[in-house]
Amino acid sequence: MSVTITIDGKQITADEGMNVLEAALSNGVYIPHLCHHPDLPDIGSCRLCVVQVDGGEEILPSCKLTVRDGMVITTTNEKIDHARKLAMELILAAHPEDCSTCPKYGRCELQTLIQYMGVSATRMHTRVKGIKMNDANPLLIHDMNRCVLCGRCVRACSDLRGVGVLGYNKNELETYVGTLHDRLLADSDCRFCGACAEVCPTGTIRDVMNYTPIEKKDTLIPCQAICPVHTDVPRYVRLVKEGKYAEATAVVHEKLPFPECLGRVCAHACEANCRRGEVNEPVSIRNIKRYAAEHADDSIWKKNSKMLPKTGKKVCVIGGGPAGMTAAFYLAKQGHDVTLKEAYPALGGQMHYGIPSYRLPREVVEKEAGYLSDVGVKIETNCRVEQPVELKKEFDAVLLAIGTHQGVRLPMEGNDLPQVLVNTDFLRDASMGKETGMGKRVIVLGGGNVAFDCARTAVRLGAEEIHLACLEAREKMLADEEEIEQAAEEGVIIHPAQTFEKICGTDHVEGVLFSNIKSFTFDENRRAIIEKEEGSEHMIEADTVIFATGQRTALAEDSGITRGRANSIATNEGSLATNVDGIFACGDCIYGTQTVIKAVASGRDAASEIDRFLGGDGDISEVLVDTEEPSQYIGKEEGFAGKKRAEEKFLPVEDRNHDMTPISAGICDGEICGEASRCLQCDLRFGISKHRLWSDYSAEGEVR
Repeated sequence: MSVTITIDGKQITADEGMNVLEAALSNGVYIPHLCHHPDLPDIGSCRLCVVQVDGGEEILPSCKLTVRDGMVITTTNEKIDHARKLAMELILAAHPEDCSTCPKYGRCELQTLIQYMGVSATRMHTRVKGIKMNDANPLLIHDMNRCVLCGRCVRACSDLRGVGVLGYNKNELETYVGTLHDRLLADSDCRFCGACAEVCPTGTIRDVMNYTPIEKKDTLIPCQAICPVHTDVPRYVRLVKEGKYAEATAVVHEKLPFPECLGRVCAHACEANCRRGEVNEPVSIRNIKRYAAEHADDSIWKKNSKMLPKTGKKVCVIGGGPAGMTAAFYLAKQGHDVTLKEAYPALGGQMHYGIPSYRLPREVVEKEAGYLSDVGVKIETNCRVEQPVELKKEFDAVLLAIGTHQGVRLPMEGNDLPQVLVNTDFLRDASMGKETGMGKRVIVLGGGNVAFDCARTAVRLGAEEIHLACLEAREKMLADEEEIEQAAEEGVIIHPAQTFEKICGTDHVEGVLFSNIKSFTFDENRRAIIEKEEGSEHMIEADTVIFATGQRTALAEDSGITRGRANSIATNEGSLATNVDGIFACGDCIYGTQTVIKAVASGRDAASEIDRFLGGDGDISEVLVDTEEPSQYIGKEEGFAGKKRAEEKFLPVEDRNHDMTPISAGICDGEICGEASRCLQCDLRFGISKHRLWSDYSAEGEVR
């Protein structure tokens, strides 16, 4: 039910039970306020929002005044202005005078009010509180010298979030906001949700990291920002916590077609940037995604999947790796007739022929590759394309997504001996069950994840002694720490900080000559500067050497496509278009060997660009599950800050080093909800109503 009231001669309608301040602000009438926030219960402490009701002498805080039908209200007169000015002067008397030193300078509500009211503290006896700034907590700074005791943070913590770790403390002279007995936030069961910083009008409680308004979302939800496809991580983690695995998987499918594959092999930069890691340990995001995908049926995302009407346009995608499959998948959903040509017998690219099956089971790849047929992609395997330009006669657009399947031999003595192998051939042959040419004593040259894939595959193929050597020092090795540790457990002998002098032997490999590296840096042109340790030359005996020092695109010189550095495909600046009109490229073949998730992102970009080229709008976005606003009330959880990360379950080393059996079981059933509940839910901050400034209102009473 609504009521009609009059404010400063303007008649407005408000909901019954609403306070006068909210009624005014919602109808384009600005009344100064500071302690009020639309999401919090009102306390009327700042006294800036005072008004007068016709028929009464008393001035009252409008945030505590309930509307009544026919009420006539005045927001400014001599008495009101005097009371409001006095209230502001009292606030400023205990606030630092120099705003320019404040990290919130230019974005401070108090500062805008000072400008609006034209008030200073010159009439009042000012005081310095002398409360030491507390920067001992992760993520949040408490600088109580700036506090104006508006109480927003306390109410946000208690009433909005239901956590209740903040309250009013008192020393000999000052009242200030803090935890019980001034304990650290982690010891007080803080949820580190950031609501207190979000509602603070002065920067008294603020984020450790500074950011501009444009940078805010990326800074405060880094898991989503750093993900190459910007998966809505907080949303699907929350759904997993609620046991809604199909819905969680649908959220992941909004951005990528292969959640189960990526749940096993994603580079998970999201975890490296997870803000929970500042509290104790990052959330195990990749394993949460994997669990959801493994425990969900596909009904929700498939039912809601976008399939646009047929356009009559024909596209050929060359290459069935993650980039090509992604592009083909989304182009088909845009209504185009898509044919995918793959040189090898199965789809997956490096997911099938590069990443060993003990990390990524082939049945998982095959299952998710099947989604392409579901959306109508025509698949031609064992179909190598040498002359992509010729396909323009049959197709309206062609996409090269041919990856980097050609290994690199370093230019060093002995690199052409018959027992010298390259990473791509070795891993592909192992994946296909072919003879690899490997002997019993193996040296892998390289320190990235692919090098460790080679070394750990050699373990499983029966090599008796395996060494891995790289230029980088141990702490700077490029492989994931998990890969390095597990390889060592499996018996791989790791030699960091080594130069590769030569491969020894005349008609067969006898070993590799190394020197110890004293320092290894790069100059301004990214050229390696290596200082060797004098007199440190030494040979490690072996009968097989595997180069794992890079990969290139296998593109013929007469292909008609302009090439770039390291035989990559050159594309136009700011575009994925090649030198041939209607031919595009994406994935590793344009930027070098990177991650699966980056290839998926590149495939999405290619699908969008090609769709626009063919006359579409390029919009491949989807919403595959109904979005519900999450509850802002999260409640208190004892010991929240100290909750340990759920460990991924791996087979014992003695059970995993003799065949290609998958080594990881992910997170177990009993721990998945607990792990998902460790999330700080950083996105909840963006559901908190924005504060309203006088500059948001026009002179005509319209909200800008």
